Amino acid sequence: MSWLYRGINSITPKSAKWKYCGMHILDLSEQNNHEILFNDFEGVLLSLSAENVRVVVDSVEFNLIGRTGVFAGISDWIYIPVGAKLVISGKNGLLALSTAAATKKFPATYTSKDKVLVEIRGSGFATRQVNNIATPDSFLGAEKILVCEVITPGGNWSSWPPHRHDGIAGCDFNNEEIYYFQIGKQNSDHGSNEGRGYFRVYSYDKSIDETMTINDRDFVIVPHGYHGPSIAAPEYPMYFLNVLAGPAENRTMGFCDDPSHHWIREDWKNQKQDSRLPMTNVNGKRI
Repeated sequence: MSWLYRGINSITPKSAKWKYCGMHILDLSEQNNHEILFNDFEGVLLSLSAENVRVVVDSVEFNLIGRTGVFAGISDWIYIPVGAKLVISGKNGLLALSTAAATKKFPATYTSKDKVLVEIRGSGFATRQVNNIATPDSFLGAEKILVCEVITPGGNWSSWPPHRHDGIAGCDFNNEEIYYFQIGKQNSDHGSNEGRGYFRVYSYDKSIDETMTINDRDFVIVPHGYHGPSIAAPEYPMYFLNVLAGPAENRTMGFCDDPSHHWIREDWKNQKQDSRLPMTNVNGKRI
């Protein structure tokens, strides 16, 4: 099967051949206005490199302050409920709209960037920054959707140890997942066409084992199996945006480690976290 999607701006449940997750990258420099009806899905809208975007959800208007790039700071974000009409107006830059199939209606919600929970996860060469957008601990007002961002400094590993959440072979957690990558270059705010990273996925029964070269703006879908590591090359920091959703009634970010590598989590206690993190904060890029 194809895990890697390159040269596209949209993943839908139909194109991924699954039930819940979607993600759409909207380029306001190509199209200034977007109108989307959320007939049977809910969504999370955040900026990748757009600023001061007018967003109307039904009759409620918001201003998405945004950011100049994913390595430049944290973005505010908006939850869009099932059944809503979304209208977006802006001059330039990229937006990310993550979606999940849903039926329950929650209020449209704006979250300022100072309310985004930033977590430093892992240790040693596996230290990374996690911006918890719409996770169970950070946001309760959704039915299915789960969203977070991860920034991995150049030379570090993320998605480590390898883990899965496919609901098979003794793993009780079941979520589809999309990764959207940007690969930075040294201290740039944005991704770079020259940037490269690496990502591995493999199935529980070992019938699939693929390590992919990741370019800037690539998507990877994970319908099942272990995934990790995601590897940032030296001097090329890696950003990825995750959306997850699944059949469980209660939203969960739960996972099952590859038992061969679970010991690594305990070993982190003997390592120092990477002092380059957090790379971004509420005030922008860390200096």
